This record gives sequence, C-alpha cells and structure tokens, in this order.
Amino acid sequence: MAATHRIAMGAVIAAACAASVAGCAIGSSGTKGGAPGPQKVKPARAPGSVVRLIGDGSTAYTGAQPHLPRPERLRPGQKPPQFVVFSWDGAGEDSQKLFSHFRKVAKANQATMTYFLSGVYMLPEEKRDLYKPPQHSPGRSDIGFNDEKGIADTVKQARLAWLEGNEIGTHFNGHFCGKDGGVGEWSVAEWKSEIAQAKKFVKSWKTNSGMTKAAPLPFDYDKELIGGRTPCLEGQKNFVKAAHQLGFRYDSSGVNEQLWPKKRGGLWDLSMQLVPFPGHSYEQLTMDYNFMVNQSGTQTQGDPDKFDLWGDQMRDGLLKGFRRAYDGNRAPLVIGNHFESWNGGTYMRAVEEVVEKVCNKPDVRCVSFHQLADWLDAQDPKVLAKLRDLTVGEAPKQGWASYLSGRPAPAPKGAPGAPAAKP
Repeated sequence: MAATHRIAMGAVIAAACAASVAGCAIGSSGTKGGAPGPQKVKPARAPGSVVRLIGDGSTAYTGAQPHLPRPERLRPGQKPPQFVVFSWDGAGEDSQKLFSHFRKVAKANQATMTYFLSGVYMLPEEKRDLYKPPQHSPGRSDIGFNDEKGIADTVKQARLAWLEGNEIGTHFNGHFCGKDGGVGEWSVAEWKSEIAQAKKFVKSWKTNSGMTKAAPLPFDYDKELIGGRTPCLEGQKNFVKAAHQLGFRYDSSGVNEQLWPKKRGGLWDLSMQLVPFPGHSYEQLTMDYNFMVNQSGTQTQGDPDKFDLWGDQMRDGLLKGFRRAYDGNRAPLVIGNHFESWNGGTYMRAVEEVVEKVCNKPDVRCVSFHQLADWLDAQDPKVLAKLRDLTVGEAPKQGWASYLSGRPAPAPKGAPGAPAAKP
C-alpha cells in the first residue's frame, strides 16, 4: 500500500485496546505512594481515530503514544525521583511466553519497560537471505530466524506493549560477538547497514511473512526507534557514531557505576551498572546473563540444587543496588535481561520479585529508556551536573533542597548564627 494511504482503523485499534488491561485510557506513570510527581501524562488519542498506514502496512502512525508521561523540570531544590529501567534484549514471544508474562507484571506494578526487539525475529526462516549482515554471508545469524507463528506472536506483544506505554527499541539482528566479524569489528558504515536492516524487517514483516491482512504495529518505527543495546555489549564506539548520525538519543551498551548519566558522543549513556554481588567481594553487572556466567559458567542449566540460591543472589544484589541509590544519590538503576529460562528460570523469578518490591515504593518510577531520556532532556543542565558530582550511594550531606537549590541549609536552633531560643 502507498505510504500515504489512509483508512479508518477503529476496529483494529479498539481490538488492540480491548486486549490490553489498561486499554487506551489515560494512565499515569507518576510518583507512587500518593506523593505528587513532577510528570504529567499526555491525553491518549481517542479509539477509532484515523490511522495512516506506512509502507506495506506493517506499521502505522496512530498518534501520540498512550501512557507516555510528559516530563517536567525539577523545581529548585526538589529531590529527584528514583528511576528504575527494566530492559529486555532480543525481545520476542516464543513458547515460554515471557514477553506476555512480563507485560502483565509491568501493568500490575505501575511500570513500563523497554523491549529491545531483534529484527531477525520478524523475518521468516525461508526469507533469511534478505538479511545481509556486515562481514558475513547473506542469511547468517547467530540467533536464527523465526516462523509465522513466532512472528505473529511477537507482533501481538509488541503492539500491546507499545499501547501500554512501553518502548520498542532494537537489539539489531544477527547477534554476532567476538572476533571474525563480530560487532566489535564493524565500521560506522556497517553499523548503519545493520540498523537500517533492523528497521526494515520491522517495517516489512507483513510482506516477508505473507500475513498481509494482519493488524499493523501502531507506531512509525523510524520515529519510535531512538536507542538500543549492542550484542554482548561490543562495538559501542562505532555504533554510537552511527546512531548519533541517524538521530538516536541514547545507548545502553556500556558498563558503569551507579552514577547519574551523561552524554557520550551526543547520546545519553544509559549503561547498565555494577551492584553488590551477595556472597562475593566484587560487584556484578545488572544483567541476568552475567549473574549466570558467574554462577554456572557457560552452562545455562547448572546444578538444580543451586537454582534458588542463584536467583536469590541476583534478586538481593539488584535490591542492594536499588537501596544504595534510593537512599543515596538517586542515580537511575538500569537492569538488563533476556527472555530465557536459564538455570530453571531462576533469574526470571528474581526479576519479577524485584519489580514487585521496588516499583510500588514512594517516589519510584519504573520507566522505559525513552521516558528516562525525555526526563533528562527536560532538566536544567546545571542541576544534572550537580547530581553527577554525587558518588555512588552518596546523598547530599546538607539535604537535597539545599544541595540542588544552592541555598545554605538552615542552621539548627541553638547553633552559632541561629536566633537564640526563648527562655
């Protein structure tokens, strides 16, 4: 279909909204616990509005994303909220149904998340040669491709996730790591090719799968896609250069401490972080894969007698990192995961318990990277610079109001310079 073709898609949108517990009603991702939050929510578009199909109708412009908060600048001296980002690499729906499960977990706990979709999950096996990976032969992928059911199920979850306010980012395509053509060896031009193909597979899934009568994804992916995470956290340098030139706004491919973000190469550096690793003297990256490697090595199904222990270590490590930030410098906590049942699914259990424990606390916002980048862009750069001066777990000694407003903290009664107390 022509890119400018317009049709009434009320039935499609109504069906998609009906499938969502939240529907297309106005929602809030503001502060929990009844405290007022410095974000407002954009009004959702009315169900039944006219939709503009894009390209072959695999995607469509349907208006502003529902449930996307409008960020507001911190007031002078206002304590920042505690942001937590739960993100998923290579997000797709398979027989484990973890994509649909964590959509429900997010909704039940006032959270939105980022789903990094792998482009090859939208490409059927028989069309694999359409993928031309840098430094590899056509049709090569280290994570395979998909079938019609897998594509249909993944599209359904991505559609509903976006309607609920979640972000659909990218984990690119073939997931090549290491030497001999791994992403760490790709040039800027090769990264641009990989990004273009990841977008193309999402924008043409109907043509490639033959499901031409299916409902579209309800977003313009050229505008929706503003960030990603590279496979194995490799190739960040040239990826950032390519992504900045293509208009991306953030990258989450690095490793950092629990500090406030800054820009790197023109993109917000929203790296995952190091948090305490219970039972060990060193800290651990906030990703399920890294916990697994440091517990069972390359075995994805290790000693079953240790499954509970290993999951508890991840859960407690993430909670310790959360508490360190929540009571300290309030640096956003960034957590990365995969829809995998490694070590009996213990890491999925751990992540779910962390969502339940932190996302409902006062002044906590469990958000997507898109929402966090929006909030950072809305802040006074001088305030962000002050926040970045705080070390890991460090709260301002003179209090938040004094620290961020620049005004000295009031002296306690009876202290030098304070008015004398009345007898």
